[in-house]
Amino acid sequence: MAELSGNERIAVVVGAGLAGAQCVLKLRQGGWRGRIVLVGEEPHAPYDRPPLSKDVLLGKADATTLDVDYDALGVELLLGRRATGLAPGTLHTDAGDLPYDALVIATGAVPRALPGAERAHLLHTLDDALALRALLRPGRRLVLVGAGWIGAEVATAARQAGCEVTVVEAGRAPLPGALPAEIGRAMAPWYAEAGIDLRCGVGVEAVEPGSVRLADGSHLPADEVVVGIGARPATGWLAGSGVELDASGAIVVDGRLRTGVPGVLAAGDCVSYPSARSGARLAVQHWDHALHSGGAAAAALLGEDAAPYDPVPYFWSEQFGRMVQYAGRHAEGDELLWRGSPEDGSWSVLWLRGGVPSALLAVDRPRDLAQGRKLIERGAALDPALAADPAVALKGATV
Repeated sequence: MAELSGNERIAVVVGAGLAGAQCVLKLRQGGWRGRIVLVGEEPHAPYDRPPLSKDVLLGKADATTLDVDYDALGVELLLGRRATGLAPGTLHTDAGDLPYDALVIATGAVPRALPGAERAHLLHTLDDALALRALLRPGRRLVLVGAGWIGAEVATAARQAGCEVTVVEAGRAPLPGALPAEIGRAMAPWYAEAGIDLRCGVGVEAVEPGSVRLADGSHLPADEVVVGIGARPATGWLAGSGVELDASGAIVVDGRLRTGVPGVLAAGDCVSYPSARSGARLAVQHWDHALHSGGAAAAALLGEDAAPYDPVPYFWSEQFGRMVQYAGRHAEGDELLWRGSPEDGSWSVLWLRGGVPSALLAVDRPRDLAQGRKLIERGAALDPALAADPAVALKGATV
């Protein structure tokens, strides 16, 4: 698609998050000579989302704007403009149509709402974070639905603000679906240590004025309710466009992030891409993926000769005074090895597939994470006995 970089060609990137911002930056730096238009639904210039549940909620920052000079790059920012549909060569928006020669879809994901919970808060945008921060005051009773990554971070900030916090999780332990229950149970004591009431194995029936009604019929008093039960790809506007979506709504792309529609690519939280390393298609909704896939989509548009997009997935979470990091992607049937004990100040969990590491979770063990990530990238085989010894550096466990 190198011919698309001519002087009169128009590249439109829809979605002004990290993936979209990275894409326009790499397009211009890579030599795209035509117009570049970045379309965003929010009124704010592209900003970083991870600090929303950390620095913004804690009052350490009021904005997290990315350090990109769009004027100097010659990038046209169209903010407060929502994509509504797609036709060949035309992006439909609520403020009129935009022609394109190349289009990158980077509309990300939106949080899942709890049915019937119109009174509850979601945390997705900067405005969400600022509004929620104003409500986190000493003595306020906060009920958080969902003990996932966002739930733990919001609970951390709320306790630091002096709120009385209860976390309700339908799963058997924190982080159901993301981690095996035995690992989630190892993290459960963190809530009690922070003075948080964690209730697992119970669902929410309804959010009522001043309370939350649980599935068992009991009520929890609540001044505010925050829902953190995951996110779904923001792709509903693509209905009828010819862009293929999987069952979750993620955009199906090839190894160069191209959709089946000519000239249309996708990046960030809204895509499902093939991973040879994992032996499956992956849909990743984390900062590192947004950063790298935005650049990879730009490289594909520029016709650069690059390997298929298949990085080692990585993310981190700061919760309850701990740094939790995860690299790779584990699957059912992988061998699970503990490096240290949850009773220790720091510990890790390593997954092996045929003796080769597939994923690693590290709690305050940055060296394990750094070395494990490289070993996953290399596909290096490990001696399980050595790999399970926390006194042995992971790189020293290779065979």
